[in-house]
Amino acid sequence: MNGISRREFVWRSVAGTAGLWLAGNRWVHSGERSGAVAPVRPTDEDGYMLWLRYAPPAKQAVREYQRRIKRVCVAGGSPTCRVISEEIATALKSLLGDAVPVSNDGFDAGTLLIGTPATSAQVRENVPAEDLDRLGPEGYIIRSVKLKGGGGIIIASSTDIGALYGCFHFLRLLQTGQPIAALEIKERPRLKLRLMNHWDNLDGSVERGYAGRSLWRWAELPDKLGQRYVDYARACASLGLNGAVIHNVNANPRILTAEYLRKVAALANVWRPYGVRMYLTANFAAPVRIGGLPTADPLDQRVKDWWRAKADEIYSLIPDFGGFLVKADSEGQPGPKTYGRSHAEGANLLAEALAPHGGVVMWRAFVYDHDVDPDRVKRAYIEFTRLDGQFRANVVIQIKNGPLDFQPREPFHPLFGALKHTPVMAEIQPTQEYLGQAKHLVYLGPMWEEFLQSDTYAKGQGSTVAKVLMGEVHPYQLTGMAGVVNPGADANWCGHHFSQANWYAFGRLAWNPELGAAQLAEEWTRMTFTNDPEAVRTICRMMMTSYETFVSYTMPLGLHHLIGGDHYAPMPWNDRAPREDWTATYYHRASEDGIGFDRTRRGSGAVDQYHPPLCDIFDDINRCPEKFLLWFHRCAWDHRMKSGRTLWEELCAKYDEGVRQARELQKTWETLKGKIDARRHREVAERLAIQVADAAKWRDQILEYFARFSKRPVPKPVP
Repeated sequence: MNGISRREFVWRSVAGTAGLWLAGNRWVHSGERSGAVAPVRPTDEDGYMLWLRYAPPAKQAVREYQRRIKRVCVAGGSPTCRVISEEIATALKSLLGDAVPVSNDGFDAGTLLIGTPATSAQVRENVPAEDLDRLGPEGYIIRSVKLKGGGGIIIASSTDIGALYGCFHFLRLLQTGQPIAALEIKERPRLKLRLMNHWDNLDGSVERGYAGRSLWRWAELPDKLGQRYVDYARACASLGLNGAVIHNVNANPRILTAEYLRKVAALANVWRPYGVRMYLTANFAAPVRIGGLPTADPLDQRVKDWWRAKADEIYSLIPDFGGFLVKADSEGQPGPKTYGRSHAEGANLLAEALAPHGGVVMWRAFVYDHDVDPDRVKRAYIEFTRLDGQFRANVVIQIKNGPLDFQPREPFHPLFGALKHTPVMAEIQPTQEYLGQAKHLVYLGPMWEEFLQSDTYAKGQGSTVAKVLMGEVHPYQLTGMAGVVNPGADANWCGHHFSQANWYAFGRLAWNPELGAAQLAEEWTRMTFTNDPEAVRTICRMMMTSYETFVSYTMPLGLHHLIGGDHYAPMPWNDRAPREDWTATYYHRASEDGIGFDRTRRGSGAVDQYHPPLCDIFDDINRCPEKFLLWFHRCAWDHRMKSGRTLWEELCAKYDEGVRQARELQKTWETLKGKIDARRHREVAERLAIQVADAAKWRDQILEYFARFSKRPVPKPVP
């Protein structure tokens, strides 16, 4: 932080973009300025503070907060309580403009009390224990109470970690200018496992990472622990994320050696007060590659003993270790099939080693062996439904949101709702591998809302994916959501300033998968950029339209995988790869007769992996949602669309519309000059220029290629 404290940095960095101006020796809101006060430009920011800038909201809200918060009492002396004390002091100093005293006792008028029944008599008196018990160890209550001489506010939980989550919720209210006069908030996480999945490698590179080198400086660990590790944990805790897998799913077994476990333990120690538990990826062949055994057969007693000993070693260093994430028998990664064993037998091997310590195994469903079925998107469903009920109780199947691979738009994976006896968790991808990476402004909240609110019909209407994940459709004891993320060493963490919004939205949805994308966009905008009402509306409008814009200029109407090896640029002609199902032509199958992958009952039959009535809707070309048309159907170029246009005309119109919308994003951002600090405004503008050029490239190259098959002219683009 260039020699200044984090608290000083927070206050300096947020002043300008909070609508504050320098008047004499104090910061005032723009509404307080007199004609004699010359404004200064908003102070430049690099994005490091994410949504924890603690910029003051409107002056009226600040005055209310100043009246109601005179002091803070954080009851308890644990490391987490000390974290709460530091966070609340930093935040209130920035939000209110003056330091608010923080102590560990007392509760009178104007006090914000944060504690648990074990640490505070006032919590016991004002918050019934049964209320907290119903919310579980991570839940909390934020309550206004009447006291002699005025009112007070209590943030209460049965644990210190729950109180920390409640503290961040309260600070979110202040940052976004919400009233706090009569609070009665009860919150609990709807999912148990809420995990960051990093695809970082031991050499410092990041697979599918677009924000610089890895956060984890392995050469410096365990001796050197920088502030960035702390700020990472703060950011995660502020969203209610409670774990991180820090190593690539294409796992290097060295991460499990004694040398690296000591480094991992050092990170775990930093994160523990924030409730962020450590998880690791496990290479299934580790007993051979680092253990010296001749086999990794999951039924071999020597292999079982090796994994038990390894689990004991890990827990001796990291007592709250969360467990293993495993990619096995997928894309060259070793697995139990090498030994003629099933995924269940492989997962159970690790589960039995972790069970005495309370650890879990997250076994990825991203498997697609060609011998299972000719259609790649069917393979995982076939593999795992026949194993339903064979997994140990501490195994959860981690499933990508769609049945292919994080495409711009996919129908939800049919495994959601299909596994009745095996817990499942969702894997989504904030890192934008197929969605413009860190060059395009694409807010993924609407994409994830579409996925989570999709009805599986597993137990009739209303069995949404969100309810499946929460264990309300089938009674799962393990629930969760993981995000494949790309925070890296870039100053703004995510490469693109707006990519931070996808980290934010993922974390909030992992806490409650039924939250709305628009609400999350507004929260993030207010905390990250500004509370100016018109600017907030403008930015949120950009965010909420950006996903459909990207789909339109890349892969509309159910098209998918029109890319090459970089997963970024258009390559619909790609017909050469180590595997046929890594090419583009495998999926679009364009010819003079038409385009699209026939997954109806007359084709691959993938529609029947969904419950009725979805299978019948997807199978019927007249009822299938047009956004999935070419995913499920092979259509003639003259197929008549609902708009009245032919498929070819609709395709051309979609691509052209996407380009025009990308240009509109660029123009809209320009109107915010002066309302956003110059550095961030310029950096976003530079990325938007790339996006506009890329959108035109996608349109022109895709349509030129498909025109060869359609034998129809490409309409002249609208300027």
